[in-house]
Amino acid sequence: MHTPPAASQRRSPEPPRDQLPAGGHPIAGEPRPAFVHAPVLLEEVLAFVPADARMAVDATLGGGGHAEALLRRFPAVELFGCDRDPEAVEAARARLEPFAGRVLVRRLRFSELPHHVLAESVDFLLADLGVSSPQLDRPERGFSFSQEGALDMRMDASRPGQSAADLVNRASGERLRALFERLGEEPFAARMAEAIVEARRRAPIASTTQLAALLAAVVPARARRRGFHPATRAFQALRMAVNDEPAELERLLDGAPGLLRAGGRLAVISFHSLEDRPVKLRFRTWEAPCECPPELPRCICGKQPLGRRVTRRPVTAGAEEAARNPRSRSAKLRVFEKR
Repeated sequence: MHTPPAASQRRSPEPPRDQLPAGGHPIAGEPRPAFVHAPVLLEEVLAFVPADARMAVDATLGGGGHAEALLRRFPAVELFGCDRDPEAVEAARARLEPFAGRVLVRRLRFSELPHHVLAESVDFLLADLGVSSPQLDRPERGFSFSQEGALDMRMDASRPGQSAADLVNRASGERLRALFERLGEEPFAARMAEAIVEARRRAPIASTTQLAALLAAVVPARARRRGFHPATRAFQALRMAVNDEPAELERLLDGAPGLLRAGGRLAVISFHSLEDRPVKLRFRTWEAPCECPPELPRCICGKQPLGRRVTRRPVTAGAEEAARNPRSRSAKLRVFEKR
């Protein structure tokens, strides 16, 4: 496979649930379990790949499940894959080794993608916005409230940036409340923020289970849902803030149209409304960008559609997949085709 051109060679100007799954702790002395993750909506995703596709991009490689299936199903396709998690990149490289010559893997954020992929060259661009099960299941990553681990939550701990512990122990109570409300849609955000501020006066909050217990204690029993941990939304909000996920998603949506060729498709899998909503609104705007008042007989703003929504409603998992993989129940797939 040819090496993607540098930014200077591009043809256009430069312009990231339900209850989290639990997993066992690694046994001392045993090797770390492989980064294995079941891709959601796999057959549905493959069905939207253009029949004449030659260049695909998987912007969220994870364990490489979607990428491997795509390369097997479409032998003429070359694939550029990336992920911000170095463990995922390592696992994907190993899994995709049989396709050497057709695949190139890099560790990148969404915002870096336009610097590595030629403008108007992509036939199919996939982004699965979910957190992979291996990330959740490893206590040392700090994503899961059901396992004891350091409060980290960084997708890439090798790069500078604040951890969840930094945020929990240093952010003001008002900022924490706002984060829980905005990124977690948590109805008890104020109580949770107050509890954190009070607890950290005595000692820093250092572990996932310590924070989870603290948050759960402020949620009244009458407000608790069976099978849903009270800390779920707050942990989601912290993870999204630590990894700047809303901004990274916006950057992906900003850059994706310029990467697609005419007839190319963007497919996005989201897992909650804070991911699905901006994708849905952006797809609608791309399809119908006119801002003229409805009483005008014709458009005078000059904004032209970028293409069409291939999926008018989100594609969701069937009963068989939902039973096999509970994580897929909240997955929503939307697809847009550039005209």
